[in-house]
Amino acid sequence: MAGLRERKKEQTRQALSWAAVKLSVQRGFENVLVEDIAAEAGVSPRTFNNYFSSKAEAVAARHLDRITVIASLLRERPKDEPIWTAITAAVLDQDGLDAEPPAGWVEGVRVMVETPALQGEIAKAYIVAGRTLAEVIAERTGTNPERDLYPKLVAQMVGVAYDVATTHWMHTTDRPQPLGDLLRESLEQVTSGLPDPQS
Repeated sequence: MAGLRERKKEQTRQALSWAAVKLSVQRGFENVLVEDIAAEAGVSPRTFNNYFSSKAEAVAARHLDRITVIASLLRERPKDEPIWTAITAAVLDQDGLDAEPPAGWVEGVRVMVETPALQGEIAKAYIVAGRTLAEVIAERTGTNPERDLYPKLVAQMVGVAYDVATTHWMHTTDRPQPLGDLLRESLEQVTSGLPDPQS
């Protein structure tokens, strides 16, 4: 159990990351300063620098946080549950998947994640997130996250399924399906071995 100091530090880190995303969506990534992010989170720019080396890292941290939540939820699933059943439940157990976003939010996120200055940090966040998830998958399957391919492959496939579903959702203008439904469909196709859709 984390102590009060550790919880407060994590709350500050999350507040800064969320402020970076929110302002970047509203104003455009290039139009946001570290000082703006710090002010939005109610801290000093110096405090921002204690947590993140750049605003790009602060934005990318949101992805890492999502996967960390999924990993924690997966760790709490019943031990006798099949691995892909547990993973799907953990992914779909996140808050807000079926909530309708505010007007203009999805379009703003789409523009933000396509910003070249963010691509490197997002890629690094994906790598760290994959390792985190692979460790939990290894725990559940009795495999080794360093020596065995299985936990790494599963973690990467979860990441790909998540990314494809969210990207598809962001680029579908009428968005007839909630994000949660697309995530479920994406994971189901992966677990079924991606059969030929024509068969």
